Amino acid sequence: MPTVHSATYDLLRRQGLTTVFGNPGSNELPFLKNFPADFRYVLGLHEGVVVGMADGFALASGHPALVNLHAAAGSGNAMGALTNAWYSHSPLVLTAGQQARSMMGVESMLANVDAPQLPRPLVKWSYEPSCPEDVPRALSQAIHTANLPARGPVYVSIPHDDWGHAVDDDAALLSARQVTSAAQPAEAQVEALAERLNAARNPVLVLGPDVDAYGANALAVALAERLNAPAWVAPSASRCPFPTRHASFRGVLPAAIQGISDRLAGHDLIVVIGAPVFRYHQYAPGRYLPDGAELVHLTCDMQEAARAPMGDALVGDIHATLEALVPRLPQSDRARPEPLPRPEPQVDPEGLLTPETVFDVMNAVAPEDAIYVKESTSTVTAFWERVEMRHPGSYFFPAAGGLGFGLPAAVGVQLACPERRVIGVIGDGSANYAITALWSAAQYRIPVVFVILKNGTYGALRWFSRLLDAEDSPGLDVPGLDFCALAKGYGVEAVAVSARHDFETALQTALEDDKPRVIEVSTTTIEP
Repeated sequence: MPTVHSATYDLLRRQGLTTVFGNPGSNELPFLKNFPADFRYVLGLHEGVVVGMADGFALASGHPALVNLHAAAGSGNAMGALTNAWYSHSPLVLTAGQQARSMMGVESMLANVDAPQLPRPLVKWSYEPSCPEDVPRALSQAIHTANLPARGPVYVSIPHDDWGHAVDDDAALLSARQVTSAAQPAEAQVEALAERLNAARNPVLVLGPDVDAYGANALAVALAERLNAPAWVAPSASRCPFPTRHASFRGVLPAAIQGISDRLAGHDLIVVIGAPVFRYHQYAPGRYLPDGAELVHLTCDMQEAARAPMGDALVGDIHATLEALVPRLPQSDRARPEPLPRPEPQVDPEGLLTPETVFDVMNAVAPEDAIYVKESTSTVTAFWERVEMRHPGSYFFPAAGGLGFGLPAAVGVQLACPERRVIGVIGDGSANYAITALWSAAQYRIPVVFVILKNGTYGALRWFSRLLDAEDSPGLDVPGLDFCALAKGYGVEAVAVSARHDFETALQTALEDDKPRVIEVSTTTIEP
């Protein structure tokens, strides 16, 4: 008879989850024993790195990724990374080994007390099967729940003595299941939206990560061109939904109420697609909408629609909605937006590069289909202004702002997209949260180029300290870091540079290599 173990691996194989990201403990060994030859195990040295790698892999591949955590301690270590996965709609299937069933009640070591409660509210669904026979069905539910709109992480706690139990032949039915979503908007809804757009005097688009996640980038461009409308990227965007050199592109919105209202002033209809309304960060209170403006929100996430403080919302498949909408719009006779001017080169001080120069060099040297995984939060505006991104899936950023995303996510993205080159752009403060990801990159020979911007301080925090009149706060600087030494300790070749020519040479060399490299760049600080 099949066992929980064999039925589970059959299910995972049929659903395409043959890469397992993990850091095992004793509770997980019964699942990992007799590991099938057609599966791949990717080891991370800390659970935050494990989830970060899986997050990047799932976002870049568009498919669920399997994570194997160790009981309560491993799940707790993963929670910081889970905040980013939750807000980026990353379809992660998190499994955690639980103590043997007969040992749980006495709270023995490695018992995960009230396991389903632990990861909430950062998962769509959390569960511990009530009996061994329910494990395969629970994992099937987890996979489909993670992948249905709005996508997101799920969590299943599995007692380690469940894996050897027999299950009946009906468990095979789980492997053959397919669960899909058909959230096509009604004709009347699309027609009403088209009429509203046609009647608008001066519409503007605000595009978010789900445009990219659902493959609707080309449709977003077509919409902007039909309307001759400017297109902003939503604040704190975790993906790039619109080509950055298109004439309609206007940059990324600030993450502040008043800042957004100021940028969108003068427009009578604001159309937000594939993003929350809005992801605020900086406390700058003001009016949610500019005078005379209305807002329409197209989203795949009913929670985003429900919690928005203004506007009308339509919940459905982003791609299907735009596909139905664009043909209903006649070509506007409004003047087309003028392309943004190219920013001027910066003058670098002696012995340092400005982040602007770093991005100019990247733009000139990197392949035109390069993928950027960025976690330098103080350089967001400069990056969007200077780096051209024209292909879908070219940019990933921590959706919740939780540090520790960049290094492991870059590894996961490169695993999912071996045909493209991945460049991780990481701040020196951010890098230390997940520095052990370098070991995984080296061990699995994953050719990510890690560019670490070293300015010796938490740049975004420095800016906030001035904003909040708290510049005398302790803990704002991180001096004395040697990323070349750290990288070499984990088996990654590294070089430190402080001049433009040296950075150009180092980046070109790294891009021509077939293994990971670290480039430590001494930079100036910059305003976010």
